[in-house]
Amino acid sequence: MSLQGKTLFITGASRGIGREIALRAARDGANVVIAAKSAEPHPKLAGTIFSVAEEVEAAGGKALPLQLDVRDEQAVRAAMARAAEQFGGIDALVNNAGAIRLLGVEQLEPKRFDLMYQINTRAVLVCSQAALPYLKQSANGHILSLSPPLNLASKWFASHGPYTVTKYGMSMLTLGMSEEFKKYGISVNALWPRTIIATAAIEFELGGREIFRYARTPAIMADAAHAILSSSGRTITGRLLIDEEILRERGVSDFEQYRVDPDGGPLTSDLFLD
Repeated sequence: MSLQGKTLFITGASRGIGREIALRAARDGANVVIAAKSAEPHPKLAGTIFSVAEEVEAAGGKALPLQLDVRDEQAVRAAMARAAEQFGGIDALVNNAGAIRLLGVEQLEPKRFDLMYQINTRAVLVCSQAALPYLKQSANGHILSLSPPLNLASKWFASHGPYTVTKYGMSMLTLGMSEEFKKYGISVNALWPRTIIATAAIEFELGGREIFRYARTPAIMADAAHAILSSSGRTITGRLLIDEEILRERGVSDFEQYRVDPDGGPLTSDLFLD
């Protein structure tokens, strides 16, 4: 149950859940590639690839910060090659980069749908394809995408169908790649939170920091990702997992430690979960 010496390539790792997964792996002594667009400080969003790299090193890992736009397949291939050259290979790809806009078809601008599709669905294909030659060489290769179970209830399409389509696309690629890459011994899974997580995406899309009172910290997703990525022999593959689910399988029963506000109200379920 350790990632010591393993190399993780994490997209969107400059803040939020991606950053937390990076730091959790670093505490094991992992090599972490922080691949994200944020190279310069943002006035409203904390974190850059360089600040997270410093945190990874301080936590006990080795870091490689790479500015990357996951929409650019040539840049993705070059980043994978650089990561493999730096650390001698790649053991895990975490498709964490994401774009969100909770609008229906009537109101959503097509260019915003293009952005969501490219950063959500298409990037899973592009990044997985680019990582594959290196994952084939790993003794325990993993692909993990942050996407939800496939819940086809109409309510999840009614008000934000375009976003739903792009996230479900990630999950369907996960199921497909698990079977396709079986011959290479690569585990492929998806992970989604039971409750909303205190991230910038939630803050700006769902109405401010007040909602954090009903949220959990990104640490629960990092611990769940760690449990998946440290599994071996495809013992976990082809699953669209919930953070609580995989942690319960690992013997965790107390989830109060992950609350943002211990005195907050009932936790709010995340999208796509009944």
